[in-house]
Amino acid sequence: MNLSYWERNTWLQEIDHAIIGSGIVGLSCALALRKKNPKAKIVVFEKGSLPSGASTKNAGFACFGSVSEILEDLKTHTETEVLQLVNDRVAGLELLRETLGDKQLDYVQHGGYEVFTKDDPELYEECLIKLPYINELLKSVFLSKNDIFSIKNNEFGFKNVQNKLIFNQFEGQLDTGQMMVTLLQKASKEGILVLNCSKIESFEQKNGEILLKTSNSEDISVASLFIATNGFAAQFMNDDVQPARAQVLITKPIANLTLKGTFHLDKGYYYFRNIQNRILLGGGRNLDFKAEETSEAGLTALVQDRLEELLATTIIPDQTFEIDTRWSGIMGVGGQKKPILKELSPNVYCGVRLGGMGVAIGSSVGQQLANLHHT
Repeated sequence: MNLSYWERNTWLQEIDHAIIGSGIVGLSCALALRKKNPKAKIVVFEKGSLPSGASTKNAGFACFGSVSEILEDLKTHTETEVLQLVNDRVAGLELLRETLGDKQLDYVQHGGYEVFTKDDPELYEECLIKLPYINELLKSVFLSKNDIFSIKNNEFGFKNVQNKLIFNQFEGQLDTGQMMVTLLQKASKEGILVLNCSKIESFEQKNGEILLKTSNSEDISVASLFIATNGFAAQFMNDDVQPARAQVLITKPIANLTLKGTFHLDKGYYYFRNIQNRILLGGGRNLDFKAEETSEAGLTALVQDRLEELLATTIIPDQTFEIDTRWSGIMGVGGQKKPILKELSPNVYCGVRLGGMGVAIGSSVGQQLANLHHT
């Protein structure tokens, strides 16, 4: 594509900071860079018409980890590392709420629940036995006199599950569409350019320049580059980060729906919540990890059939429902839960591998990514 003088001069020349990815990390990075340098030319390149990874496709859980997830993390991380992970998630959620406001996020705190299937009684017993230990471990994070997690009866009519649920009073939920709209509005107000449908194929450093390679125009020279593509990061770097697809569905409105809150099922591989009088349900990548290790958006009958089965047999077994729509998002995961935040080469930085916790840590990862650049 041949660009006009106006296009090239207005959008693509003398770029101080280029950011790849217009999700929560990319836009948070752009806003933090603007604070550091009010006069810098900041351009965000987004390959889709909307953010293409998980920022507008996730379930909107404002969470920091269920008991079973924390216990699982303790198998591969030290207590100190797990404590830091949870602390980062809690602090990240606070930063997100302070930056955008609860009203703009449609944030509500109904609490979160962990639900246990009858197929894994050992996990259920382990979580109940170790509940006091987890509460004690996390006390320093929440500075709360009350326990973070407590035991509740199953009052939601769930079937084929254990009788007791683990309740987390601090968990909330939000509207990720509104979150991203508000971030985009803030970016626009700060003079940050967001170029949609602008895919960066690769980059190279040549004669002191960083050259962005695109599929539809000539190379773009930038002074600094920030990679915030999370699940799509593998094309730009050789690190422990892989794509992980998450499939989701949402029902049409259900009459007299009493379910309210956020719910984690089967070690968090399934998750569901209410959105007004609808149920959003996602997960199932554990049914075929290999197939879901993909950066391609899409749906599979294996996962979607299982999600519908869970609705019918476990979540709302005595209610009729219809599916309104289905979608998928791409997360970035790896062998460690800690995000990758580092300088890849001179003036090229990355903030990726959010491990399915993008809502919780996306704002703070974006801020930390911006702070890697010191000039």
